[in-house]
Amino acid sequence: MRRIASLNLVMLWLVTGLGGACLGGQPRPKAGSNVAAPGRALFLMNCAHCHGADATGDEGPDLHNLDLPDNRVARLINNGKKGEMPKFSTKLDAAQVRSLIAYLHTLK
Repeated sequence: MRRIASLNLVMLWLVTGLGGACLGGQPRPKAGSNVAAPGRALFLMNCAHCHGADATGDEGPDLHNLDLPDNRVARLINNGKKGEMPKFSTKLDAAQVRSLIAYLHTLK
C-alpha cells in the first residue's frame, strides 16, 4: 500500500509539471501556475530577506535565469552553503523544495 501511495505521488509530481525540469521534455511552470505560486510564497517567507523580494540579489546572489540542475539547487536549499546560506532541510519538506525550485524557474 505504501508503495502505491509513493507511485501516486510520483505520478502527480510528473503530471503537475514538477517533474518537467528533471525530465527535460516538459516546459517550466509559468509564474502564475499552481505549481509555482506556493513556491513564491515560500521564497518570500524564507529566501527574500537575503536574495531580495524580487530575487535580484542583496546579501545572497541574484536568482534570475538560474542555470543549475534541479538536484543541485535542491541540495543547496537543503544543505545550505557553509558561512553563506543556512540549510532548510529541517524547515522545508521535499514537496516545498520542489515548489520553490519551480518558482525559481519562472524568474527571467
